[in-house]
Amino acid sequence: MARVTDIKIAPSILSADFAALGNEVRAIDQAGADYIHVDVMDGHFVPNITIGPGVVKALRPHSKKIFDVHLMISPADPYIPDFAAAGADIITVHPEAGAHIHRSLQAIRAAGKKAGISLNPATPVDLLKHVIELTDLVLIMTVNPGFGGQSFIPLFDKIRAAREIIETVDHPVDLQVDGGVNAANAPDAIAAGANVLVAGTSVFKDGPDGYAKNIRALRGDA
Repeated sequence: MARVTDIKIAPSILSADFAALGNEVRAIDQAGADYIHVDVMDGHFVPNITIGPGVVKALRPHSKKIFDVHLMISPADPYIPDFAAAGADIITVHPEAGAHIHRSLQAIRAAGKKAGISLNPATPVDLLKHVIELTDLVLIMTVNPGFGGQSFIPLFDKIRAAREIIETVDHPVDLQVDGGVNAANAPDAIAAGANVLVAGTSVFKDGPDGYAKNIRALRGDA
């Protein structure tokens, strides 16, 4: 069965300096990031517009780390091939973003990428039971998606429930938490079963000189 392994930190470039994204990606890579988390928003599924596959393609040469691309767009399925071709390693979709989450996860895997499913705060965790065999990453949103800098919603019971479902399969599945994650609440998220922490503001708040320190603090190494 899949087990919690070393904690991975996935800085969200939503909080980076958009005028210097290539430099920012290199900086968090060198500072110890495990994944590069890319928030894709369309102004329709969530109330914000960020970046598309062209930017992912442009950033790809700046890091060999895993590109963890979170699609907060609807419909998502038509864009899966574009993000796969742009260099995404993991593509995560929301069940509300299309009619058939099972089909969406199949499409991501058919493109040769790892498939993630994201659950908003009010999305029932039980739906994972029906798609966990197709899933490589489960993302528990601890804010309502759309903007950085929001306060953490303490959904520890949901994180624990997701971990229990993950333990029913034999292949590795990351359990990721995203939204308001900081050094104060990270230990509780990890204790509940998370092994990947997405963090924007708490990584980027001090500028490049603070990235390594902030990543260590999230990991519990500070």
